[in-house]
Amino acid sequence: MAPGPVRVLGVDPGLTRCGVGVVDVDRRTPTLVHVDVVRSGAEEPIEQRLLRIGRGVEAAIDEHRPERIALERVFAQANLRSVMGVAQISGIVLRAAAERGIPVALLTPTEVKAAVTGYGAADKRQVGEMVRRLLRLDAAPKPADAADALAIAIAEGWRARPTSAQASAGATPAQQAWAAAEAAARSGRRR
Repeated sequence: MAPGPVRVLGVDPGLTRCGVGVVDVDRRTPTLVHVDVVRSGAEEPIEQRLLRIGRGVEAAIDEHRPERIALERVFAQANLRSVMGVAQISGIVLRAAAERGIPVALLTPTEVKAAVTGYGAADKRQVGEMVRRLLRLDAAPKPADAADALAIAIAEGWRARPTSAQASAGATPAQQAWAAAEAAARSGRRR
């Protein structure tokens, strides 16, 4: 018996714009469930910004009840302020997942891009276009934070749920490509 669909909530963490996307992945076919961008204003005190985004993410978790949460892994950037905001939001998401007993996967941007486009250095436009195609949408989700959150959810859905045929027959070419992308991301090489 083939496993049923897996519901994944993906988060593209950001302090000003936090993308939240929910997809159901049945075998290799993702279906859009929900997408939103939770926003906070730069003029707000930091604690209010974190509260606003935390509540938005928790509302999506509680409404859509994902089996897994996928979060873009924080990576070093030249802009320390930006990294701090992403790290703070990531902590809020990790806490919300732990409180609800939902497993979390941390994916690098390179892993996500490689999974949805086949190229770990794809630009935002390419990621948005592939998300549009994969979810059979009329237009790519806007802003890019929304498309990125959906890409994160799709990548984790594919990684978390092989079909029964894939599980019994070994890795498919797509799974082999995913494993190669993960290995390349870990070693710092580009595909």
